Amino acid sequence: MRSTDSTISDNGVRPVDPAAYREAMARFPSGVAIVTTHDEDGTPYGFTASSFCSVSLDPPLVLVCLARSANSFPVFQRSRHFAVSFLRSHHVDLAKRFASKSPDKFGAGGFVRTDGGATVLREALAAVECVIDSRHVAGDHVILVGGVQRVVLPDDGSPVVYFDRGFRALCGGDCPHPAQPGAGHPADGASRP
Repeated sequence: MRSTDSTISDNGVRPVDPAAYREAMARFPSGVAIVTTHDEDGTPYGFTASSFCSVSLDPPLVLVCLARSANSFPVFQRSRHFAVSFLRSHHVDLAKRFASKSPDKFGAGGFVRTDGGATVLREALAAVECVIDSRHVAGDHVILVGGVQRVVLPDDGSPVVYFDRGFRALCGGDCPHPAQPGAGHPADGASRP
């Protein structure tokens, strides 16, 4: 096991090597979602998020992290509502489009307005509509905490996950086990989906 420890600075904190930090975070798989809101004219804005978390059951709260450098940041900073659509395994191209700086992320369609006025992905694995509870600046991101107002639960399906800097699908019971001969280990790329 390699270590990237460095000397302790004057304030007692060890500086962390940015490359090592990114590599460590890439090894933590996370779900992928599209987060949407609207500006004052009703124009939808959105981004791809892998930093999403359920915070509380009572009251139901979730959080999502948005880069302050994102094109949609000013709109999310003003908005009082947002929606989160969890992506299915076949939504990789959609995830890539919403992770880009493309000015027309919604142009290809697939999104609908809910009775509550939110924009969600029609084929989402699930979706939650939220009202802003609080915002917290955290480094180069802002944490949006939302109170869940409505939940949409379509049919079951398989999610897309983000792991090792790529979008991946979960495989079923037929996945090779790393201990099986020839199966490899996820770290060497041999058994990645």
